Amino acid sequence: MRTFDLAPLYRATVGFDQVADLMDRVLAGETTQNNYPPYNIEKTDESAWRISIAVAGFGADDLAVEVRENALIVTARKAEDDQEGRTFLHRGIATRAFERRFHLADHVKVTGASHLDGMLHIDLVREVPEALKPRRIEISSQKPQDANLIEEKSVN
Repeated sequence: MRTFDLAPLYRATVGFDQVADLMDRVLAGETTQNNYPPYNIEKTDESAWRISIAVAGFGADDLAVEVRENALIVTARKAEDDQEGRTFLHRGIATRAFERRFHLADHVKVTGASHLDGMLHIDLVREVPEALKPRRIEISSQKPQDANLIEEKSVN
């Protein structure tokens, strides 16, 4: 097991708390992360992604997708009444309840979810507000004009 002390990072930086928190989550979840259910993360565009989760045995009513505090939370719970009166000789399709969390970066929004052929697809897009987008400043060749310039009057 690896242990890292991130205290020097907190002392030497200002405003990078999210990066340090992300590193803490990654390092802490390294050994405790469950691999069920399997999933893919696919980049579909410059600022768009799709998370595909294998949810064989679950219907759309058994699944829930929620966004809370920059976290995407996918949960599944199979209704117990579906199993009544059935006898399995072999049960290889796991339908145990699960919760899978994905931390979303700033300005990443969930645009939709679909359930098709045993796969849950969740589409994400980064929507950067206009105020935060880079903008080009035109450079003029005229004399600069300073609105706060006060001309001093010489007293003779």
